[in-house]
Amino acid sequence: MRMGHFVNFKEELKRRTEEAEHVIREYLPEESGFAKTMAEAMNYSMTAGGKRLRPILIRETYELFGGKDKLCEPFMAAMEMIHTHSLIHDDLPALDNDDYRRGRLTTHKVYGEAMGVLSGVALLNRAYEVMLSAFDLTGDKDRVIAAMRIIADKTGINGMLGGQSVDVENDGKPLEHEMLDYIYKNKTSALIEASMMIGAVLAGADDECVQAVEEIAAKVGMAFQIQDDILDVISTTEVLGKPVHSDEKNEKMTYVVWKGLDVAKQEVEHLSRKAI
Repeated sequence: MRMGHFVNFKEELKRRTEEAEHVIREYLPEESGFAKTMAEAMNYSMTAGGKRLRPILIRETYELFGGKDKLCEPFMAAMEMIHTHSLIHDDLPALDNDDYRRGRLTTHKVYGEAMGVLSGVALLNRAYEVMLSAFDLTGDKDRVIAAMRIIADKTGINGMLGGQSVDVENDGKPLEHEMLDYIYKNKTSALIEASMMIGAVLAGADDECVQAVEEIAAKVGMAFQIQDDILDVISTTEVLGKPVHSDEKNEKMTYVVWKGLDVAKQEVEHLSRKAI
C-alpha cells in the first residue's frame, strides 16, 4: 500500500482537487442538439466548483491499494454526478428551497424548477453511462461490476435516497437519536463510504480491507455531516457559498439542535480520532 507524508496539506489538497476537476470535465455531456438546455443545466451545476471530496477519496483509496492506471477515473466523475444530482434536488422548492449553492444561484433559479428536476435526474443517469465506460479500461470486469454494485446500493433506498426521504418526511418533527443517525449515515455518509470502497475494490483489495475502509468512511461521513451542521450555525454565506441558518429556516433537527454546539464539536473530534 502507498503511504505518504506531506508537509503542506493545503497545497496537496489543491493539486488533487484540480486533478479531480480535470477528470470530471472530461465526462460532461456536450452542449448541442435539441437537448442543449438540459446539458447546459447539468454542466452549470457540475462546473460550479466544490470540494470534490468524493472523487478525491476514490483516487486516494485506489492508489493506497496499489492502483496505478485510469480505471478509477470514470467512477470519480460518476460519483460527483450522483452527488451533484442530490444537491440540485436538495435545493428545489419542494425540498430545502435554497437560492445559492457553491457561491452562485442554484440550478432551479437559473433554469427553472422543471429543468432543475430533469437535469438532476439526467446527471444520475449519466453517472451510470460513465461508469459503464470503465469496462473498456480493464480486462478484470468483475472489479467494475463489484464497484457498480456498491455505488448502486449506497445511492438508492438503502443509502443516500433512503436517507433523503426520511429527512424530508420528518422535517420539523422531533427525532429520536436512532433516526437522526439513520439520516446522517445514509444521506451523507453513504456516498463517502461508497467512494472509498470503490477505490479499494477497483484496486483489488480483499474483503477484509474493503470492510475496514467502509468502517473508516462511515466515521468520516458522520463527522463530515455534524461539522456541516456546525458550520450552518457559525459560518457565513460568503465562506460556505450557500445559505447559513438553512437548517433553522427549515426547522430541521440536527446534531447541533439535539446536543448543542460544544457537544457537536466534541463528537466531530471523537469520530475523527476513531477513523484515524
